[in-house]
Amino acid sequence: MRQSEGMQCIALLCLVLVVAALIAPVAQADSFSAKVTAIPREMRTTMTGVSWHKGCPVGFGSLRLITSTHHLPAGGTATGQLIVHRDVAPAVKRILKRLWNANYPIARMDPVDKYGGDDWQSIEANNTSAFNCRAATGSSNWSNHAYGYAIDINPIENPWIENGKVFHKASWQYIDRTKRKSPLQILPGDKVVKAFAAEGWGWGGAWSGSTLDPQHFSINGR
Repeated sequence: MRQSEGMQCIALLCLVLVVAALIAPVAQADSFSAKVTAIPREMRTTMTGVSWHKGCPVGFGSLRLITSTHHLPAGGTATGQLIVHRDVAPAVKRILKRLWNANYPIARMDPVDKYGGDDWQSIEANNTSAFNCRAATGSSNWSNHAYGYAIDINPIENPWIENGKVFHKASWQYIDRTKRKSPLQILPGDKVVKAFAAEGWGWGGAWSGSTLDPQHFSINGR
């Protein structure tokens, strides 16, 4: 009888431990963390022929990987990665810290290689990204992204707008840039614009003419 009771107690204890593990909250970062490293060898292999190829204006030695915590739209935090030029890596690290301190959420932040180097697919996933060896939109010249000198943030809520139109279905509701419909939107004078401006970066949402690119920040504003 005692042995049976003991087995029941052990079984009950195991059940309690399993339930506790299932309902326990996922550990979240409670402070900002970011590190800058050279591009690891395995990542160079992944990038070759995808986001980087022979003929690109910069080599791997000129690029840096930033691994950083960021806030998520639904609450909680995550760790993401950006690849940028080594010359701007310290500034980008400071920018990411400002965004963290301002509680600005980022949907996801992965190198564009996760999407086959396809800018369209990266945008569809609402991915924040930086380096991608490609031409500027509508041009044969290298984009600032090809140097690691530009970052696109939450592109669905901050879409490329051309003559009053956007090209991703999920972005139609964000054409009006005078009203905030999401905490991920970037509007004139807000905390995201100020975070980049503090490092001298320009914003595509401030372009003149019929084209705006509010997801886009770069060292020269283009």
